[in-house]
Amino acid sequence: MSNKDIDILSIPKEKFEFANKGERLSDQKFDDKPISYFKDAWIRFRKNKASIAAAVIIIFIIAFAIFVPIFRPIDVELDPYYAKMGPKNSFLSKIGIATGTESEDMVENMLIFQASKGLGAEGYDGKNVALNQVPDKYQVVRKIGQQREKSFTHEVIYDSVHYDTYLAVGFLNTTIEQSEFLRIREWEEKEGIRVLYPLIDTESEYYPADVAGQGKEAGNYWYKAIRYKGQKLTPVRTVDENGKPLNKPEPIGYSEDMVLEDNYLRDENGDLVYWKYAGGGDKDTAMYQVRVLYYNYYQYKLGYEPQFLFGTDSQGYDLMTRLAIGIRLSLIVAVFVSVINFVLGAMYGAVEGYYGGAVDMILERISDILNGVPFIIVATLFQMHLAQKVGAIPSLLFAFVVTGWIGTAARVRTQFYRFKNQEYVMAARTLGAKDSRIIWKHIFPNSLGTIITSSALVIPSVIFSESMLSFLGIVNLGTSDMTSLGTLLSEASRTTWTEYPHLLVFPAIVISLLMICFNLFGNGLRDAFNPSLRGVEE
Repeated sequence: MSNKDIDILSIPKEKFEFANKGERLSDQKFDDKPISYFKDAWIRFRKNKASIAAAVIIIFIIAFAIFVPIFRPIDVELDPYYAKMGPKNSFLSKIGIATGTESEDMVENMLIFQASKGLGAEGYDGKNVALNQVPDKYQVVRKIGQQREKSFTHEVIYDSVHYDTYLAVGFLNTTIEQSEFLRIREWEEKEGIRVLYPLIDTESEYYPADVAGQGKEAGNYWYKAIRYKGQKLTPVRTVDENGKPLNKPEPIGYSEDMVLEDNYLRDENGDLVYWKYAGGGDKDTAMYQVRVLYYNYYQYKLGYEPQFLFGTDSQGYDLMTRLAIGIRLSLIVAVFVSVINFVLGAMYGAVEGYYGGAVDMILERISDILNGVPFIIVATLFQMHLAQKVGAIPSLLFAFVVTGWIGTAARVRTQFYRFKNQEYVMAARTLGAKDSRIIWKHIFPNSLGTIITSSALVIPSVIFSESMLSFLGIVNLGTSDMTSLGTLLSEASRTTWTEYPHLLVFPAIVISLLMICFNLFGNGLRDAFNPSLRGVEE
């Protein structure tokens, strides 16, 4: 010990003082209470912002799939006259979204034909109405682009004509019971909305005979028209401004103040005819032929206007309802497959990894044989033969389960090889623990994170595979009360998706969200259940 050290030791203790006397060195509180395995996993999981966002989106999609069919039952939504309609919503249409309109170039006669539906809706009872007098609720044509003329045929073309596809259905000739006719009359008086319109004089020389068999289009040629310029049907004027008959009908061109002459059926007294007897005996069974404005007839039948937030599919179902049902079916199939693969894979992989040796070698060879069978072949064979006996969905589940558990089994096997020689396992074996207890109480919990992650990642894989099989037509899950995401995409592929983009866009967005979110969610679970990170602050 040096003299300097002796000098320091000889200093009295009262000469020393704390540098931070009276100050707190840290505000951190230390919790010495033990936390459970799952609580620790939840603490780590909620710190992963991407996984939390993915979980919220998945919950929203599941809620969408559960509640939408409850509020919009699919059994009342089928309507072939509104098939392939674009999204329409009265609130969103105010800001230019979901307007239910389409745009195309039209020749003048076609433009008049579309505009005439609004004229006919407002100009009932034979009164003449100008096009600029038609209210917005019946105005089919919304916007018109520039006018031009074809160089060879000299036809007048109107560019980018925006028209309401729902109102464009126009008028429909149909047959109803007499009692239904009376109920419609009562509803018209109560609601102030006209449903029944005058019948058309189909025997008139101004009615195009070749459109009589065109279904819904036949009821829309209510005005006087004649053949001009080859096969073009042209609206004509048969009287002048003073009401005097013209020697020769004059073609009518499109204009904002256009007025069309009606070609309605009238009785001997000149009154408009609204129905024709079409068969039946008494008051309740007599059938009437009538002509209805279908937009208002839809309101009479269902109690609300035909508006579909996602549009309608190729059959006329509400696409939002079909999408919800498709999500529900795809998720149910995926979750069932994931659970079954979880159980089978965990049991198979645990036996392989724990016992090893000859047991592992035999079981691995069985897995290799099954893994070598192409999934698409299995699914196709099951759909061709097994689906006829048990149904399409059970056969699809069998196809997924035949080889789907192999990946989970391989992961569990790897984890068991990793942990079975650890000290705590050897200690449990030394104390006389049975193999089953060592497998499920000591080794399996440490493998749980990997297994849960793989099971969660099976869900998007199954959804993608089911969509692929449905898209290719191998599996058919499309019925009146059932569909899947892949079936919706398959139906969209049969149409011109550039004309009806909503048929493809909405199912594709949902599938993309499910794939991305379940992968992010699975990654979050992997980190949360990783035992090596327990107690580690990130």
